[in-house]
Amino acid sequence: MNYWIGVASKNHVELGVAGGFCQLCHGKSAPLNRMKAGDWLIYYAPKQSLKSKEPCQEFIALGQILPGEAYPFEMAPGFTPDRKDIDFLKNIQSVPLKAVAELPLWQEYRSRLRFGHFQIPEQLFSFIASGMKKEV
Repeated sequence: MNYWIGVASKNHVELGVAGGFCQLCHGKSAPLNRMKAGDWLIYYAPKQSLKSKEPCQEFIALGQILPGEAYPFEMAPGFTPDRKDIDFLKNIQSVPLKAVAELPLWQEYRSRLRFGHFQIPEQLFSFIASGMKKEV
């Protein structure tokens, strides 16, 4: 089992959560193909929307990759990104980036946010995920 961070605007992540899919790096298949069934993905949203400068800077979604391959999905004429199915956890709360920014473990990974998708160690995943899970 592997643990991943995906980076996308908040409104795009919300579309994926509602539809049960993940889409990374403007629809490229390579990051999706690196993730296997059972892997976990945390989405980080730097902005509220792709075309906005309004910051979000929070970890906002958490899900486990479902079996199956990446598949193309036509979102608009001439734009067919790849997606992968994912089971997003319900009843979660966002975690601000500043909550993990000072962790020594995070220091190695913070510069990777600009890449859109990267693997993280289980310890870092567990720290972020535990902050996202609401008590029921």
